[in-house]
Amino acid sequence: MPNMVLSSTIEDYLKVIFILGNIKKYVRVRDIAQNMNVRLPTVTSMVNNLVERNLVNHEKYEHVELTDEGQRIAKDIFCRHSTLKNFLTEILRIDEETAEKDACKMEHAISPITLDRLTIFMELIENCDKCFDGNEESSSRHHKQDVLSMRCLEQMKNLSNIAEKKSNM
Repeated sequence: MPNMVLSSTIEDYLKVIFILGNIKKYVRVRDIAQNMNVRLPTVTSMVNNLVERNLVNHEKYEHVELTDEGQRIAKDIFCRHSTLKNFLTEILRIDEETAEKDACKMEHAISPITLDRLTIFMELIENCDKCFDGNEESSSRHHKQDVLSMRCLEQMKNLSNIAEKKSNM
């Protein structure tokens, strides 16, 4: 089922199953319910929906396992979430709790191209010798004076051009 449209709720379930599957040997319906703070019948209904979409395998009273397609989608969602949360905490200095909530909302709406450019921007900022020299005051002054220094701006444009060429291939 390529290019199927998935609701944010379905994506959340896939992400939780993915995360739990990396922590535990087997993911059970009750594990999902506890993690998502929902009732067992709600999870059972969603798991049945995911089975119908061929995103998970599940037999009654057995563990829940992502299919290859479910694994691919879940990993993508997890990566989007991680990138956004990292941007919010490391670049914008948002507190963990707020960043977690905001990343959960944003991960469902961000386009692949925007996520790619955000990743490039993060790499640029993280590698800028004036941005993260340990002195927040000089870092802040560095970008407030010129909005972005000419060097940073040029690097961003170059990286964006490279990303655009890759996406057109």
